[in-house]
Amino acid sequence: MKLLITGARGQLGLALQRRLSTAHDVVGVGHAELDISDAVACERLIAQIRPDVVLNCAAYTAVDKAETDPTTAFAINATGAGNVAAACAAHRAFPIHFSTDYVFDGNATRAYVETNQTNPLSVYGQTKLQGEQAVVAASPAHMIFRLSWVYGNDGANFYKTMLRFAAERPTLRVVADQFGVPNYTGDLAEAIATVLSRPRAELERLSGLYHLSAVGVTTWCDFARAIMSGAGLATQVEAIATTEYPTPAKRPAFSVLDSAKFAAAFAVAGVLWRDGLERCLAAR
Repeated sequence: MKLLITGARGQLGLALQRRLSTAHDVVGVGHAELDISDAVACERLIAQIRPDVVLNCAAYTAVDKAETDPTTAFAINATGAGNVAAACAAHRAFPIHFSTDYVFDGNATRAYVETNQTNPLSVYGQTKLQGEQAVVAASPAHMIFRLSWVYGNDGANFYKTMLRFAAERPTLRVVADQFGVPNYTGDLAEAIATVLSRPRAELERLSGLYHLSAVGVTTWCDFARAIMSGAGLATQVEAIATTEYPTPAKRPAFSVLDSAKFAAAFAVAGVLWRDGLERCLAAR
């Protein structure tokens, strides 16, 4: 298949390019080549490339900055998502869109399934939810994958920040009362490769919303400790409460995603998040 990846310079986009280019004809574009908030530009590029599938990784991911820059966050995460999906619908391309666990408020006590009520706490979460809605409205055939705690050796993420800080400080103070599941971009790319091994007709039949996550539950603090241990670093990680590390955007206290629907649809077994961390560290 011919694939177009938007947001191709980000951590997920880069991982997808590496994995998918082994089996598909992949074109990757970053913001410099395509501003997805420009509907005309989206339509023009997709008309020119004529991809079978478009994977939209372009997003405004500065969670705290979005609180004071909601216009830009909305233009990219909401309007932009709709623009890409609409251009796909116009040119018979199948849109795959990536969303976030931050569409939930974190008040649950068990893993979220796709039918659970959304209630984002931040501008980022609100605009990503609006992006999901825009995709659904623009293209009846689509897939939306909600991801959580994404990290890898590319781009900016918690994992890389912890490794950088560990080289500078003997002790790190990390929040221990927010629960979620870390997801290595390499594992996410492998899962999407499985999706794209299916024929186009089957993708259309399986259209809809999916949670895509590794197995297990942890906290940011314990994730940081696992990073230190896996990297062979002696840096100590001290547990703190969210109230001790205030941020402009409120994060969900619990944002574990249940991937049972995805596993059943694509006949895949979930991977353990700790195994994903081992693979990520080995790939440094």
